[in-house]
Amino acid sequence: MKTALTIAGSDSSGGAGIQADIKTMTVNGVYGMSAITALTAQNTTGVTGIMEVTPEFLGEQLDDIFTDIFPDAVKSAWLQTAALSKS
Repeated sequence: MKTALTIAGSDSSGGAGIQADIKTMTVNGVYGMSAITALTAQNTTGVTGIMEVTPEFLGEQLDDIFTDIFPDAVKSAWLQTAALSKS
């Protein structure tokens, strides 16, 4: 089975971010993994809060993924700050 990693924010309403990416991967027969860059409090009408992960924590997520199940593909999306894009 092919594997893919999405690096993105988490959408608590499930319509975007890693939740949407994982759904798309699953229906296409791909084993989906994720590294979360931010958590959101949101619903279909808007975003009410954002909590960004630290660059160190994002790096830890990526290190753990790449040393266990190396992805065949990587998709990056929401990297809210320059510090996260360097992780």
